Amino acid sequence: MTSLRPLNRRGSRRGLARRVGLPLGALLLALPLAACGSEESGGSASDGESAGGESFEPVTIEHAFGETEIDEQPQRVVTWGWGSSDAAIALGTIPVAMPKNSYGATEEGLMPWQEEALAAAGAETPTLLTEGTEVPFEEIAAAGPDLILANYSGITEADYEKLSQIADTVAYPDEPWTTPWRDVITTVGEALGQSDEAEQLLEDIDGEVATAAEEHPEFEGKTIAAVAIDPTAFYVYKGADPRVQFLEDLGFELAPSVDELSTDESSFYYTISTEEVDKLTSDVLLSYVADEKTRDELAADPAYQAMEQFQDDTVASVVGESYISAVSPPTALSLTWGLDEFVASLEPAVQAAG
Repeated sequence: MTSLRPLNRRGSRRGLARRVGLPLGALLLALPLAACGSEESGGSASDGESAGGESFEPVTIEHAFGETEIDEQPQRVVTWGWGSSDAAIALGTIPVAMPKNSYGATEEGLMPWQEEALAAAGAETPTLLTEGTEVPFEEIAAAGPDLILANYSGITEADYEKLSQIADTVAYPDEPWTTPWRDVITTVGEALGQSDEAEQLLEDIDGEVATAAEEHPEFEGKTIAAVAIDPTAFYVYKGADPRVQFLEDLGFELAPSVDELSTDESSFYYTISTEEVDKLTSDVLLSYVADEKTRDELAADPAYQAMEQFQDDTVASVVGESYISAVSPPTALSLTWGLDEFVASLEPAVQAAG
């Protein structure tokens, strides 16, 4: 929903596969016609003006499938993938339609930070697009968008061509599911004519992350490997993954073993066998787990007891679907929402690492 979001949507891997549009085997713990969104629920700017009140200047955004020219202030924005919905909301534009979520979400299909932000804005819930491995073209078309933001997604070139027939569409800059979370925000800001507001939003977020790093100088220079584990596979996140970049923002360094064991399986993760997990050395091992029961089962598994991190008690676990989603990868709304809990989950393992 997410990139390789090694999560269990409602306790199963099937939900995550729906959200991210990746093969089920590459996932762990964790993307009739829908009603058209109302005018009130989509977009906060009037014609020709950004939410900041300035005249909209046409922009051209380059991405993996070419470039998209946006000539007028978007009024009805649809988002697909992960993060662009939150960036738009944080900048004051409520999408007319955006993806429904199940992993770590409310019964309605909103992430908790989305629910809070919409309530604070006094906005109605947008049309929620059906999760699935296929882009819901008919639902998106029914929302009547003039802009589609899919800048952190897994859309194919064929998907992009179909979406572009509905409205101007912005895809990811290079590889699917690897757009840095900051770039998601800046690109959304550019598309909405709010580049300055996006930069200020990033400054505010970076300020909170910097404060967390300053309060935990013990994080600085510690090597870390971020992983997702299930009974049949062990997934390791590469440096291109936004989860790893967030850890680096907090002062950690990517463990050299992550690159040494890396394969070309994906641009942002790879799988290693349980026979090789002891080769993934690091000061701290960060594991994403859905609940405490799963965490305890993994810790007791003989296959993982071969890892020095389990032996030395330097394994940190982000526990809980919402908290995992908040940093998998972080968004304009989720990062600060889950920051305190995330930092707290790292503290014991870092202390044990000395």
